[in-house]
Amino acid sequence: MPRVSFEHITKNYGLMKVLDDLNLSIDDGDFLVLLGPSGCGKTTLLNLLAGLLDVTDGRIMIGERDVTDLDPKDRGLAMVFQSYALYPTKTVHGNLKFGLSASKLPREEIEKRIAWAAKLLQIEPLLNRKPGQLSGGQRQRVAIGRALVKNVGVFLFDEPLSNLDAKLRTEMRLEIKKLHDQLKSTIVYVTHDQIEAMTMATKIAVMNGGVIQQFGTPDEIYERPANLFVAGFIGSPAMNLRPAKLALAAGKTEAVFASGVRLDVSDYPFLAPPQDGAEIIAGLRPEHFTLAADSATAATFTVPVQYAERTGPDASAYFTFEDDVLALRVDPDAAARLTPGQSVSVSYLKGKANLFDARTGQRM
Repeated sequence: MPRVSFEHITKNYGLMKVLDDLNLSIDDGDFLVLLGPSGCGKTTLLNLLAGLLDVTDGRIMIGERDVTDLDPKDRGLAMVFQSYALYPTKTVHGNLKFGLSASKLPREEIEKRIAWAAKLLQIEPLLNRKPGQLSGGQRQRVAIGRALVKNVGVFLFDEPLSNLDAKLRTEMRLEIKKLHDQLKSTIVYVTHDQIEAMTMATKIAVMNGGVIQQFGTPDEIYERPANLFVAGFIGSPAMNLRPAKLALAAGKTEAVFASGVRLDVSDYPFLAPPQDGAEIIAGLRPEHFTLAADSATAATFTVPVQYAERTGPDASAYFTFEDDVLALRVDPDAAARLTPGQSVSVSYLKGKANLFDARTGQRM
């Protein structure tokens, strides 16, 4: 499968710069998710790759070909849209066939591809139905099938699951991931849903303001966020971000909060030697707290309960710490025992903190 490269891509709408000198390489067979909030430029980048928008500056490479100025039909891509974009008067078979009508392929080859895609997506019984007779999940399968029959090297998905209910989204995430595992195709997938990104991607590019904030595997981005934006955007509940100062004494490095609580960060892998008194932001994941102190504890907080919420097998609890909210993931049974106003001692595990420079917002 071909490698896809964006080289110094700029996209302007008049005086408004949407993408600014963006560089990104997608390896053969990768499942890349462009992740970010609305307006961050992810769909614009996908549309530039698809040829639906013109590049202001820079170039796009697919394999060894410069496709920057090629028509969409000549780029060797297939796209699945958010709105399905099926022809309502055509059957499922007709929709799958339509994209191949101008390909000059033999009829036998066209029917072979349709049969293959229908079997792969389990829509064989639906071939004679029209889109109006299908559920949302079935329509999405047809939209994916219409892309598959083109037999291209790169597939583009533009928020394809946003119109589905929660159960169908879960099912379709699994289907798309299985599809990638079977075909080994290169996929570029746009979403604002971090669950989709974390569960399907081999690589994620987190975007904000037309700039890639971090590029890496899901585990890298979750465990070692590059800056405060990524730290706050990835995770549910979101990472707790609290101002503190570094204190270096007697061979020990601690993050000291305004309340006097001291977090042991002696084993933190600093990118540069830490400075005593440096102003930082400490990032504390909700799942790395415990309600019981042990030898692996880096700090203990005594905090009053605001409220707790249970979602079946999971639960979150929210406390007040330094006039702000401190979020924890807790055992559902423990959450049931928490009452608003109750003071509770909670501990944070050693080696789990993320530290950021308070001035630049970058990982330390």
